[in-house]
Amino acid sequence: MLKMKEEALKIKEEIIKIRRLIHANPELGFEEWQTSKLVSAYLNSLGLEVQEGIAKTGVVGFLEGNNRNKVLAIRADMDALPIQEQNKFEYKSKNKGKMHACGHDAHTAMVLGVAKLLSKFKAELEGSVKFIFQPNEEQSKIPGGADTMIEEGVLENPRVEAILGIHVNPQIEVGSVGIKEGSIMAATDKFKIIVKGEGGHGAAPHETIDAIIIAADIVQNLQAIVSRRISPVEPVVLTIGKVCGGESYNVIADEIQIEGTVRTVNPEIREQIPMLMEQTIDGVTDIFGGDYRFDYQFGHSVLNNNRELTNLVTEVSKIIIGEEKSIILKNPLMAGEDFASYTKEVPGFFLHLGVKNSERKIYPWHHSKFNLDEEALPIGTAILAQSAIEYFKNV
Repeated sequence: MLKMKEEALKIKEEIIKIRRLIHANPELGFEEWQTSKLVSAYLNSLGLEVQEGIAKTGVVGFLEGNNRNKVLAIRADMDALPIQEQNKFEYKSKNKGKMHACGHDAHTAMVLGVAKLLSKFKAELEGSVKFIFQPNEEQSKIPGGADTMIEEGVLENPRVEAILGIHVNPQIEVGSVGIKEGSIMAATDKFKIIVKGEGGHGAAPHETIDAIIIAADIVQNLQAIVSRRISPVEPVVLTIGKVCGGESYNVIADEIQIEGTVRTVNPEIREQIPMLMEQTIDGVTDIFGGDYRFDYQFGHSVLNNNRELTNLVTEVSKIIIGEEKSIILKNPLMAGEDFASYTKEVPGFFLHLGVKNSERKIYPWHHSKFNLDEEALPIGTAILAQSAIEYFKNV
């Protein structure tokens, strides 16, 4: 297994070069045309079977090993975010208002590196590997990339038995990885509330129904759902991310929009949340004599790591980077991932790769100055590649 780490280090600069090229040319969900071309060209250069145009811009590379019908998939996401990058380095985004602020450029580069390594070690593969390069993980358009690729048959012909994925994590020090069996990423839902009142002059509030006052009470009282109506040992996040409305400083608003997200791990609590929210919204608006419209949309499911795959990758990680750097995570992250859609279909494992560098500022995901320590890239590449080889020895 240490040999795989050595081989990954040999292609480290190539992986970094690919990552920087993708980083400089970010594309949003279902618009990853240039990224798809880059991926397809690279896979073709390795001699893989390549299929393009799945879910519009998705690409699949198939590496046939000693058994074509025993298939492990490895997935990378390719889309960027609608963020104006504030970094100053030479490979910063060239596309205004678009940025790889979540590490998908690194995911794509690493999985291309895995394809190169496994092509070299093809004789050791007792099965075949399907490399899935997916658009629109960030769900700029619904349905998202994973669900669309599944609908279009990415797990079939030949049928995928299991799937591996990876995500950079700026909360974990470079050189280490985060591993957790079971729930590792939360279910992610979103909601929109339209609060309706009756507007009027700012000097005569008694003649109006102030939508801003109603909205303010709703925002405050929604937090009591988490703090007072859900068990404190249950991980739940209810975040208001957007409040807008009003026309002028001296006009009482007749309508306010509130938007936010809910993150849960327990499916039963996930089902309860919309009801608890509507009880709160209805009660507050009734007190003030207003009205409302409430729209709640269920998004990604909880991402669960399969026990056997978790054990397999853990052992590989311990050998490649050491036991002390193979960190067992105690709690799930409350961020979401549409990799969960694959794990509803087949057993899966999602690895968190440390990219934090304590000697310099590393900003969080979705920040306009997000960046990562690229020393992590060959580590993620080696662990995924070796895990693929070991998978077929254990099935």
